[in-house]
Amino acid sequence: MLKLTCTKCRKPLSIDETKLPMKEVSFPCPACKTKLKIDRRTLPSEGAPLVAAPLDSTPPPLEEDDEFGEKLMIVGADSPALRAAAKAIGYQPLHFPAAEVARDFFLREYPPVVILAPAQLTAPPLADMAAITNISPADRRKGFFILVADGLRTLDGNAAFLYGVNLVVGAKDLGSIPTVFREAMTFHKRLYQSLDALVPSH
Repeated sequence: MLKLTCTKCRKPLSIDETKLPMKEVSFPCPACKTKLKIDRRTLPSEGAPLVAAPLDSTPPPLEEDDEFGEKLMIVGADSPALRAAAKAIGYQPLHFPAAEVARDFFLREYPPVVILAPAQLTAPPLADMAAITNISPADRRKGFFILVADGLRTLDGNAAFLYGVNLVVGAKDLGSIPTVFREAMTFHKRLYQSLDALVPSH
């Protein structure tokens, strides 16, 4: 375990360096929220002082995180168009580059909407998104999953089924996402109301 100290409030912290990715990461101090950085590739030798922030499973939020509103997860690629789409449907975006970290956050917080934005669209299933798409059906029902990528036909139900998401949106159609999202969410709620009616209560 590494012993850390916040650069601003001097709070002593500790971290398991084996959980750090091999790149620079930035996280807020849990005490004073100052954003600090640590890079596993340049860690000092054992016993040397280290000034950095702790690592947990929550990545640094986008700048919009300081605003009010429910959170929406963007998993994979990040872009101004995706952030604008999130805001257009009434959510504040949080970006998660890695699906594994996104899964941990989702299972802890259950944000209502998750946008999957693979760097490159492949044939289903999306291998780089498996960590978050392969969660249990009960957990999946707590979120509305949207796949956004070039090469998709917006509202293509077959593609949504094959990729295991609630909605697919072509990247070129992000500007019209408020209408598309409203229609898809209405159908989604109606579907689950019907399914819930079929399941006897205990």
